[in-house]
Amino acid sequence: MNEQFVLEMKERLEKELSQIIKDLSGFAKQDPKATRADFVSKFPEYGDDEDENAGEVATYSNNLALEDKLEKEVRDIKNAIDRIEKSAYGVCKYCETDITEDRLRARPTSTSCVACKKTLTQEL
Repeated sequence: MNEQFVLEMKERLEKELSQIIKDLSGFAKQDPKATRADFVSKFPEYGDDEDENAGEVATYSNNLALEDKLEKEVRDIKNAIDRIEKSAYGVCKYCETDITEDRLRARPTSTSCVACKKTLTQEL
């Protein structure tokens, strides 16, 4: 795989990671006991009125779903960076062929080539 391309992807992944952690920090705090990026959403406090309580619950519920999604993205990005550092980036974990640069540009955290991904999704 082209070394310049891999460096470009690593830079892009690191920027994305930084932005996601910044976004998560806006409504959640990082769990210091966690081994990876595990965040805990803060319960918002708008007031004591019934409408405000309902708003708190709605916001908290939305934040939990967003937190889960962003934590998965953090995990995938960290795994991709680990693969880059181990010189295993861009290799399909199923058939061990190179993943195309176009696919990696579209989804830098991809661990499978298009052919294997199609096979996997058809089986489901």
